[in-house]
Amino acid sequence: MSKRDELIVKYAADLKEKCGVTPDMGLLTKVVIGCGPSIYNPDAATVSGSQQSELDTVKNNFLIKKLGLKDGPDLDKGIDAVIEKYGRANKNKYRAVVYYLLAQHFKKESVYK
Repeated sequence: MSKRDELIVKYAADLKEKCGVTPDMGLLTKVVIGCGPSIYNPDAATVSGSQQSELDTVKNNFLIKKLGLKDGPDLDKGIDAVIEKYGRANKNKYRAVVYYLLAQHFKKESVYK
């Protein structure tokens, strides 16, 4: 099993155990591939839910640039809802899992089709 495949299994487990979501493995795989090499860097592979600069990066680089959403308060509310679903106390919020949940939250799975 490749390193990426191992990470996909880990992310799927997080979605099931921490978020109560049964993952669409095809979508999850595409989100992971879209994250590129950042998933292999321990610092870049996670999202700090309490650091505003990190949340701004998620909003600008993923929601606006990747998913094509318009900036506005709905984006911040969506990020907040996803962080809440993942668990604020959970220290390791994997970027791929956050992106997967955001793509679902905003009904933008078609970006990965």
